[in-house]
Amino acid sequence: MNPIIQAISAAQVKKDTTPFKVGDGVRVHTKVREGDKERVQIFAGIVIARKGHGIHETFTVRRISYGEGVERVFPVNSPNIEQVEVERESENMRARLYYLRHRTGKAAVAIKEKDRAAQIHAQHVAAKRAAAPV
Repeated sequence: MNPIIQAISAAQVKKDTTPFKVGDGVRVHTKVREGDKERVQIFAGIVIARKGHGIHETFTVRRISYGEGVERVFPVNSPNIEQVEVERESENMRARLYYLRHRTGKAAVAIKEKDRAAQIHAQHVAAKRAAAPV
């Protein structure tokens, strides 16, 4: 890539983005302008794809609304995105989850969530060892 273009786009890339991946349940807070007023609207769903890199990176969020699947594509570095909250993490084995488009009901959101029991147990064991007298 041209170094001049790279330098210009590097200045526009957001530094404080929330790390999330495909399969995570997210809530995207977007700024909506209506006339001279501005408000924040939330779009919650599952990230089914991430594409691109640098300033051109986008992610697709899918949710079921009134029995109909709705997808929105958001630019990661858009100034209209206020924040991205990760509601739940997942352990998926694919880069894109387009197969969720053909599922309905609970199957459309059934993604294997991370098993945090092992992590919590390891933290408790480490805390007990640190508190125990030697």
